[in-house]
Amino acid sequence: MGVLRFDFAGLGESGGIFADTGLLSNVEDLVAAADFLRERFQAPKLLIGHSLGGQAVLMAAPEIASAAAVVTIATPADPRQVLHRLGPVAAELASRGEAAVSVSGRTLTVRRKFLDDLQALDPDTVLAKLGRPLLVLHSPADEVVPFENALHLFQAAHHPKSLVALDGADHLLSRRTDAGYAGGVIAAWARPLVEPPPAATLAEIDSRITARTAAEGLSTEIRVGRHRVTADEPVPLGGTDQGPTPFDLLVAALGSCTSMTLRMYADRKGWPLAAATVRLTHAKMHASECASCETREGMLDRIEREIELEGPLDPEQRRRLLQIADRCPVHRTLTSETVIATYLKDDRPRENDR
Repeated sequence: MGVLRFDFAGLGESGGIFADTGLLSNVEDLVAAADFLRERFQAPKLLIGHSLGGQAVLMAAPEIASAAAVVTIATPADPRQVLHRLGPVAAELASRGEAAVSVSGRTLTVRRKFLDDLQALDPDTVLAKLGRPLLVLHSPADEVVPFENALHLFQAAHHPKSLVALDGADHLLSRRTDAGYAGGVIAAWARPLVEPPPAATLAEIDSRITARTAAEGLSTEIRVGRHRVTADEPVPLGGTDQGPTPFDLLVAALGSCTSMTLRMYADRKGWPLAAATVRLTHAKMHASECASCETREGMLDRIEREIELEGPLDPEQRRRLLQIADRCPVHRTLTSETVIATYLKDDRPRENDR
């Protein structure tokens, strides 16, 4: 998924002067960005806007033909409410034509054009013209834009629409875990709305399992064909806890393989197995503590596997299924000798050299 993220003029990491902008100019910037992507890369299919930027993407969507869906985050349902929140600043705007306002700890200069754009806006008309699936994300703890705005947006929008509460997050989603959760929700929601790649492209998908850890943190994207999994480490170990650890995934592979193997065996025998639940724990142990192990020194890995069999099975069927658990392919791999060949991409060995 290719992403273009940008801040409007004078906000975040963007240059320019915020005072020279307005809601309409923000919409123009969005349309220009979409044109740039269409001409240089690929036309955008998903528009995401935060706070007033959410209103901007709602207004821009009808002008971007490729946009298949829209997401708003912490967006005011009626931006004209900003006028009522200005308080004494409104009088200064009326007399001087500009004033300084504080937003989430930042001081911004607002000019009359900004307010004129808001006064000319009809939010209900904007939603009526949207014509695309809408996802509304908002925190009930948002002190800048109250959660009631999300409820109003959701109720006023036409189907298809979805609302997700970002419990505990602030207006800016400043905590990495909150931002990561919101990103995951957006990706899962939007995926079915994006056209699948052509059959020729699917055939060219790398059949290998790929794990990629970027420059910051330990969060790792794992690709298995069309499927995506995130691995990470707990915060005390330097991660951000956005996914299971590598050892968690290893143990989970054993658990899922075990339960699948039991399911297939019971089905083949026609046994009344209603469900098979496998619970596992992983820990390190001293080799000296294992009387049956060949290794006598150092540390060993110990995986404890508890199996719950549901259904009217007789004792002999239950005993046999316990034996079958050890025959799952992942179990055999973990308990047999495994060869792992490692090389740099540029030094990949030729087929005849393996």
